[in-house]
Amino acid sequence: MAGRRRKKMKLLDETITDNKRKGITKKNESLELQTWSDIPTELLEIILSRLTLDDNVRASMVCKRWQSTAISVRVVNQSPWLMYFPKDGNWYEFYDPSKRKTHSLALPELNGSRVCYTKDGWLLLYRPRSHRVFFFNPFTRKVIKLPKFELTYQIVAFSCAPTSSNCILFTVKHISPTIVAISTCHAGATKWITVNYQNRLPFVSSIWNKLVFCNGLFYCLSLTGWLGVFDPMERTWSVLSVPPPKCPENFFAKNWWKGKFMAEHNGDLLVIYTCSSENPIVFKLDQANMVWEEMQNLDGMSLFVSFLSSHSRTDLLGILRNTVYFSKVRFYGRRCILYSLSDCRYYPRKQCYDWGEQNPFENIWIEPPQDFLGFS
Repeated sequence: MAGRRRKKMKLLDETITDNKRKGITKKNESLELQTWSDIPTELLEIILSRLTLDDNVRASMVCKRWQSTAISVRVVNQSPWLMYFPKDGNWYEFYDPSKRKTHSLALPELNGSRVCYTKDGWLLLYRPRSHRVFFFNPFTRKVIKLPKFELTYQIVAFSCAPTSSNCILFTVKHISPTIVAISTCHAGATKWITVNYQNRLPFVSSIWNKLVFCNGLFYCLSLTGWLGVFDPMERTWSVLSVPPPKCPENFFAKNWWKGKFMAEHNGDLLVIYTCSSENPIVFKLDQANMVWEEMQNLDGMSLFVSFLSSHSRTDLLGILRNTVYFSKVRFYGRRCILYSLSDCRYYPRKQCYDWGEQNPFENIWIEPPQDFLGFS
């Protein structure tokens, strides 16, 4: 009897265990079915908000629910516009490369001035006859005046929008190959401050030099490719012992020293070298080893380059990734000249693009406000 009882208890235990196992299996199967189709909306928003623009668009194709959620958290950056300065008159053109559309606007406030730099939607302008320097925002028509200053053959840049208390203006002019005069100013100041600095390495200032504010420092690329650095907080200046980027011998032809551009992206310094007979080359400064490294691709980034200031962008609609957009438009204002690092070619197909021949004051890339549609 005892043996039969033990046998029955064993069968009962096995039956209970089997039923539990089946219940767990069904529960797991149910959870697997709910994992993606019934994911909570709040969690889905968090996941989709962390995706790049390309991945966000792909995720929106899963189903209607994912599509609406992806669109609600999608971040699309605003493409810079190319602003043209007329030789005569007060009408200015703004070309939007994402929509291939040109806007026109009368700006009599800019009469008699030339552009120096642009950042955060603001223009820095200079009137040679009166030595007037001022900020102007073409999207709001706001003007911010600065103290008079004579700008001869040097370039000038600023760190951020002049409405910020952190905005600093910077310009450098060489007195001799080993001495430079650095001038700084800020909105609300009554005068510019100029201090002379000694160089360890020769540095020559020119209208063809490039200026970028990056990681709290002003970087100035000289004609010959040497990099000067000014710290506005410590008020120190030095020329880095970083050899200029290495280009093929045929780059050093006519106007090679003019056809350079410099930009920054997320704390990285980028330099674009061009030559009329060769494809452009992009270099990034390896700040750990202090050497320039050639970039084979831009990791999905788009560069918008002009002589006086350049910009970098990601997550843009209607703009090719891994591409350099130059400050020239062809086909009756319908298409911007660009170079694709993915395809290793110009669009339109290269004929002859000698960027060193272009007038540096003819146009400049400017950043419109986010979601800006046009001038009313």
